[in-house]
Parts: sequence; structure tokens; C-alpha cells
Amino acid sequence: SIALSIIGALIFYFVARAIIKKLLIGLRRFLERRDDSPSLNEFLYGFAKILLYAILIVGVLMILGVPGSSFLAIFGAAGLAIGLALQGSLSNFAGGLLILAFKPFRVGDVIVAQGHTGTVNRVQILYTHLMTFDNQEVIIPNGSLANSDIVNMSTQETRRAEIKVGVAYGTNIKKAKEIILNIFNNDPRVLQDPAPFVALQNFGDSSLDMVVRVWAKSSEMWPVYFDGMEAINTEFEKAGIEIPFPQRVVHQIKEKAAEEEANS
Repeated sequence: SIALSIIGALIFYFVARAIIKKLLIGLRRFLERRDDSPSLNEFLYGFAKILLYAILIVGVLMILGVPGSSFLAIFGAAGLAIGLALQGSLSNFAGGLLILAFKPFRVGDVIVAQGHTGTVNRVQILYTHLMTFDNQEVIIPNGSLANSDIVNMSTQETRRAEIKVGVAYGTNIKKAKEIILNIFNNDPRVLQDPAPFVALQNFGDSSLDMVVRVWAKSSEMWPVYFDGMEAINTEFEKAGIEIPFPQRVVHQIKEKAAEEEANS
């Protein structure tokens, strides 16, 4: 009886292992054909491999006479202990699955999340790695990332740059607008649909505040912004338009009686 059980377990093991290898090869090919996240594909493949081989081991032990109820009790106790010990990690694990499945961002996207701005370098099951623009790596737990706001700056082909310019009171607003529009209309990187927009936005304490809105390709938005700022300053200087610094006018009022006393 023992010999037959061992022989049966060996036959089951080799046959089942051959089937598992075929299944894993088919799964690997299927995942490679999908245009999906490499991290998610690796996780699915690894999870399927562990699950299939766990079933294989359980099958072999059951053929050898180990009761199935023992496995259920062991797996239940182990699952409870692991769940209590790894609550934070399980939250990150679930967040990683959500991110990989729904793809709010991909590797290479520029995002703003958890107070950090950077390029997505890696998306793993537990953590997402960002590279900031000053070349620092930020590692964000997927649990908190999946449950917070994410600004993805790379999903759209075009973006709008907004520049705020203050000019001195008494400035010819029409002339200032013409100068600004001429700068951006002659910049080939600036899109003409929507067309550049300039308007007086606010009467500030020290200046007339103007807003400039121009559209460009996402990859060229920041160069357009910085070059536009410099060009506005240069052209305003040529035209004699002042960009004022904060200032305050103070009027001093004296009491009439104090003046008479001072005069006497």
C-alpha cells in the first residue's frame, strides 16, 4: 500500500509538473503578446507559478495520505498570521495591483503625487519610484498613492502655459498687449489654435496685473514659458514699459490744533 502510494505520487508529480510547464509557457506567450505593463505581467506569471506548484505539492501529499483538512487549517492559520503582520504591506500590494490594472500613469510619465513632482521610473507591486527634476529618487508606497490625487502631465499632447505680468499704473495696456501677442505669435512652438490670449486680470496694489495664456506641445511648454518671460522683459524695456516692484504711498495727516501749536 505504501509502495503504491509512493509510485502514484511520483507519477502524479512528473505528469503534473510537465502540464504546469506547458501552462506557464502558454501564459508567458500570452502575456508577452499583450501591450501591458511589464511589472503586472511579471507579477501575474509569478503568482500563477506559485499557485500551480502549491497545488502540485498539495496533490502529492494527499496521494501519500496526508488529509486535506490539515492543509486548510495550516493555510488558514498562516493567512491570518501573515495578514496581521503585514497590514501595511498588504495595503501597498492592493494599491500596486490597482495601479497596474487601471494604469493612471505609466513608466516615463511626469506626475505630481504625494507632494512630489517627477518622472515615473519604475512601478512595482509595493512601491512606485519617481525621479525628480533635480535627479533625486522618491519611493512612494502604492497604498497611499492609489488612494490620493494624482496629476498626470503626460497624458495630453498639448498644455497651456500661463504667465502673469504686472505693469505700472499709467501704462498703455493696448500697447503692452500688442507687444506680448507679437512675441508669442512669432514663436513657432506656440500653437495658434487656441490662439495666444492676453488680458488685464487685476488692479493690484502696485501694478496692473495682466495674464498671458498660450498653448504648446507638452514637451515644449516649459521652454515656451521661460523664453516668453525673458522676451517680455526685454521688449518692455525697449518700449519703456515699467514692471514695478511693490510700493506703498503713505499720506501723513496732522491735526489743525497741533499745527497751530507748532507754529506758535
